[in-house]
Amino acid sequence: MKPLLILDNHFRTRDELFRPETYAALTTLCEVHGGADAPMAREHILALLPRAAFYVASRPSLTAAEIAGAPHLKATIEVSGAFHEGLDYPALFARGIEVLSCSPGFRQSVAEMTLAMMLAGGRGLVEEHCAFARHAERWLDDRAEGDFTLYGQRVGFIGYGQIARETHRLLGPFAPQVMAYDPFLAQDIPGVERTDLDTLVSQCRVVVVAAVPSDSTRGLLSAELIARLQPGALVVLISRAWCADFDALTAAARAGRIRVATDVYPDEPLPADAPIRDGRNMILSPHRAAAVPGGRQLIGEMILHDVRAILEGKPDRHLKPADPDLVRGLVAAQQQMNAMPNT
Repeated sequence: MKPLLILDNHFRTRDELFRPETYAALTTLCEVHGGADAPMAREHILALLPRAAFYVASRPSLTAAEIAGAPHLKATIEVSGAFHEGLDYPALFARGIEVLSCSPGFRQSVAEMTLAMMLAGGRGLVEEHCAFARHAERWLDDRAEGDFTLYGQRVGFIGYGQIARETHRLLGPFAPQVMAYDPFLAQDIPGVERTDLDTLVSQCRVVVVAAVPSDSTRGLLSAELIARLQPGALVVLISRAWCADFDALTAAARAGRIRVATDVYPDEPLPADAPIRDGRNMILSPHRAAAVPGGRQLIGEMILHDVRAILEGKPDRHLKPADPDLVRGLVAAQQQMNAMPNT
């Protein structure tokens, strides 16, 4: 008998997560229940749970009692992109049930957007496009007051996880000098100079904020650090606005001291009267770095790989395993962000 897999993917669609061939392979491997582009009834999930080996959901939710009633459960997998409240994590860890996140599955599409923002921000593409609309374009102008090349440039990553690593890989042909601040890095990374935040912000022409939102990363790029950015620096905010002093970033950009490219905001959707909307020294993207056709289907491939690996007793995981200490901070940060209006 095939192991049972509960797939409560809504709010995501099945095709958003899986290529047809990937989903077909998953159904060959497991008895899949769900997979509709609508929420599964809670009663249906609980009825399947005693036989389930895998519980895949956009926001999985299980109490300690429900976990105790799932003797065959091997792993929970979230497909929203973050560890959320709703699971009794201590009960899962105590049972040795794996807790996995799909966040690495966003790395390709988000890294691609990060690179696009670097190129557009460094070469003034948005400004010159807008200048054309005003009949004020500058032909054959070196734009020496702000433009820069990525070739050989010093690029700093605040947070050096999956997205930062993939962005660094895409930057390879530009041969940048890469610095990173990430206290969670367990070892040195070839081609990356690990450093403190003060050094990173003062020496890097491009600063990419890619830290995971947690209690320890709230406002990590502070107003004091923003004041130390070199004139003309480009800040690319790609993880969460939580990780930076957004008002200070906006003020520095509007004053013409730095450039900012961002895909995330403290309030989403962005209020109509937000000062940032005037676009001065800004590249604004409406939280769509991963929103490209096929851009999330890497998640399905990772789910298939890890389900197969778990069933075969192999240790390698493509999804992100929850660290018991770290997940507490991530969930706490998520709760605080949820409590903020329009976030």
